Amino acid sequence: MQKLLEELKNPLRDASQVPNSGSSVLNKEKTLSVPSKVLANNNPDVNRLGNRRKHLTLVFVLNKSGKALMPCSPRKARVLLENRRAKVVTRCPFTIQLLYGSSGYKQPITLGIDSGFKTIGFSAVNSSKELLTGEVKLRTDVSAKLTERRMYRKQKRNKLWYRKPRWSNRTSTKKKGWLAPSIKHKLDAHLSLIERIKKLLPISNIIIEVASFDTQKMVNSEISGVEYQQGELQGYEIREYLLEKWGRKCAYCGKTDIPLEIEHIIPKSRGGSNRVFNLTISCNKCNQKKSNKTAIEFGHPEVQKQAKESLKATAFMNTVRWKLVNMLGCKWTYGYITKHNRIKLGLGKSHSNDAFVIAGGTEQERAAGYSVSQHRRNNRCLQLNRKGFKPSIRRRRYKLQPHSLVKYLGKTLAIKGVCHYGEQVLLENKKYISAMKVKLLKFGEGINFWRYAIPLTPKGVSPLA
Repeated sequence: MQKLLEELKNPLRDASQVPNSGSSVLNKEKTLSVPSKVLANNNPDVNRLGNRRKHLTLVFVLNKSGKALMPCSPRKARVLLENRRAKVVTRCPFTIQLLYGSSGYKQPITLGIDSGFKTIGFSAVNSSKELLTGEVKLRTDVSAKLTERRMYRKQKRNKLWYRKPRWSNRTSTKKKGWLAPSIKHKLDAHLSLIERIKKLLPISNIIIEVASFDTQKMVNSEISGVEYQQGELQGYEIREYLLEKWGRKCAYCGKTDIPLEIEHIIPKSRGGSNRVFNLTISCNKCNQKKSNKTAIEFGHPEVQKQAKESLKATAFMNTVRWKLVNMLGCKWTYGYITKHNRIKLGLGKSHSNDAFVIAGGTEQERAAGYSVSQHRRNNRCLQLNRKGFKPSIRRRRYKLQPHSLVKYLGKTLAIKGVCHYGEQVLLENKKYISAMKVKLLKFGEGINFWRYAIPLTPKGVSPLA
């Protein structure tokens, strides 16, 4: 007997009997065996509503010359592959390339970018549906890697007896518009993402959200007038200011009349800044014991309250917001407009939802979003186990690299690490496997598209459900 899936509130009361010789229960009377109830899976209207609860999944298409076309359904892509009229280019996002000539019909597509310091939201929308959406997690270790590189270079220079002076690499001699490497990396990541999306879809219009922030207002909401020119350190030197602020005693053990050092409440390696509200004074013993911990982890939450949120993200937006727009020559919008439209549509706060609103999304069918991550592609780690030889930087690139996709025992897994000079790989299931036993599916790139991450409303359901 067929199982009842759902009972409808307004069934068809004049429905005629459906003969069925296989079930005597349904043929007992001239009416349905269950009065005023209809099987939901036999109702086409309910099926259409049920399909809308699923987010749209598309396959990206390239023409014979490699230019982006409009995406197609997975079924159509499967038919093209089975008939050998197309080939697979990439697996994630799944992209095929046609092996025959195509007319190249295209629709207007708008790409919305929610720029950010740690996360970028993107959404490509046409008049009827959302074609691509997701969030990119940017690297946050660039500053630490630059510090590490500076250490390696300093050690190398100290081993030289004589080094010819070079002045062309000083910051003061750089061209106008020079950006710090850590900030330039963020800007380049935005541009790389947009170029990557352009290779998947025929983008006709780009809109980027920009915003300007008053950093002093964010620290002190009551600041005004001439106070903008009078900072927190007015009339003080940093060390003297900290001694007065913390009562000339160690902030952790409370000892006085001992040598005191300037110390970061939140370490720089953990995202802390050099601003004065993140600095304190402590004795050498407490400073060494605290090491790389925050004040809370060190057992002093009252000291942690003095440290405020870092303004690195704000400084980034103020530095590159217009530079990004000018380099692309695209349109822009403001954050308060995005927030108003997102709340009006009933969408939750997320970078992908913001990008959907920035692109002009309203009632379009939503797509399943991609979770995108950014990784370093080159390893500057020193090889120290050379048995009598000097340390050297590993320069060889193996066939298998971290974040590459491989096939092992019928499963698609990602590589977490490579060891034994490329002879073994560490898979995401935490198993060390010989490199000969896995098959390479996709080489690890700087920007990798991974599993789906569906954007939801605050209630946890799709806005189209």
